[in-house]
Amino acid sequence: YYEPQLNGAWKADGRYRVPIYARPKDIIGANLGSFDDKWKGEQIAGRLKGGRYVPYYDRAEIEAGALNGHQLEILWVDDLIDAFFLHIQGSGRVILPDGSHIRLGYAGRNGRRYTAVGRELVAAGVMRLQDVTMPAIRYWMIDNPVAAQALMRKNRSFVFFKVLTTAGPIGAE
Repeated sequence: YYEPQLNGAWKADGRYRVPIYARPKDIIGANLGSFDDKWKGEQIAGRLKGGRYVPYYDRAEIEAGALNGHQLEILWVDDLIDAFFLHIQGSGRVILPDGSHIRLGYAGRNGRRYTAVGRELVAAGVMRLQDVTMPAIRYWMIDNPVAAQALMRKNRSFVFFKVLTTAGPIGAE
């Protein structure tokens, strides 16, 4: 099982600018199968806005500050690409400036559909399917930072984390 390793700090500064968020309390999940059998197994997540149930903020909205002021930042990391791959993996290890580390685990998501960025790169003719690997995607993102941010935002799904105190990494088994 792969557990990404990121560099981070408890407070934002010039180096550590990318927040890792805890699960917001205003996310409301809905099991659609409880409304109609034809939707069995389907779930959505949203929030209340003006008395209406609306989709939760997507990746672009969150990156633009939709959660600012909600006090959800667990810590801050130094690389947007590393944070993105943490979201894909669902857990990771963050090395702090003093050399200690903390482990983060999946705490929920915003309910938006996951979009595989590798497939997007293939569809755009940037990579061949047989060349799509996590390292290849990462290198492409590093070499193309503006296009990388647009690519990451095509995956509207956003993952929230919690600090883990158990030994890890934690996988599906």
